[in-house]
Amino acid sequence: MDELFNQEPQSHKLGPGNDVSGHRARLRKRLIEGGTEALADHEVIEYLLMTAILRRDVKPLARTLIARFGSLAGVLNADPHALANHPGMGEASAAALRIVALAAGRMARQQVRDQPVLASWQALIDYLTIDMAHLTVERVRVLFLNTQNMLIHDEHVGDGSIDEAAIHPREVIRRAMDLGASALIIVHNHPSGSPQPSRADIEITNRIAEAGRLLGIVVHDHVIIGREGHVSLRAKGLI
Repeated sequence: MDELFNQEPQSHKLGPGNDVSGHRARLRKRLIEGGTEALADHEVIEYLLMTAILRRDVKPLARTLIARFGSLAGVLNADPHALANHPGMGEASAAALRIVALAAGRMARQQVRDQPVLASWQALIDYLTIDMAHLTVERVRVLFLNTQNMLIHDEHVGDGSIDEAAIHPREVIRRAMDLGASALIIVHNHPSGSPQPSRADIEITNRIAEAGRLLGIVVHDHVIIGREGHVSLRAKGLI
């Protein structure tokens, strides 16, 4: 069924005068023999689509996906249904793209779990960026750490603006005690793209930090993730 759904006009199919197979071979050679920049962003999408769409020139499709979702990361992190329903796509081709984001997220998460968080800060930022930068809703998470600063639990607290309705200081500290955590990191994303903290972000962080001090729970940081980068409230001197 997906093969039928993934059809494009005849001019894009393999046939006389249309060197689709030769183009694919050249793309594959560049991928294997080149470095990390061997393929342009649209060519990465094109190569992934080649695994699901066997007998069609998928370069035009790759370019329309980049145009619609804004970037390589935007395509790979797009809603699966939006990908599948994009003209020329289908479930198989959407899955070929989504599997990359899934694999990248799992690899990044494993790196975070295998070593102390504060000693592998960039690995944490990479993991959070992969997981949250392209969300269309504001999501609040708390990372609970043990005395060696190893991650023991990553909890999705809720969705929505970060205030006491979404994340209550006493509840966060109580949860830390229930888990036997000695420290925590607050994380949330800004769907607008800019990671700059709001007054509410700063105020709720300091309320949680104050509640933690009373019971020996350290708030190491509050990290805000956006498509334009990330901000650490600790690094900005706001905790």
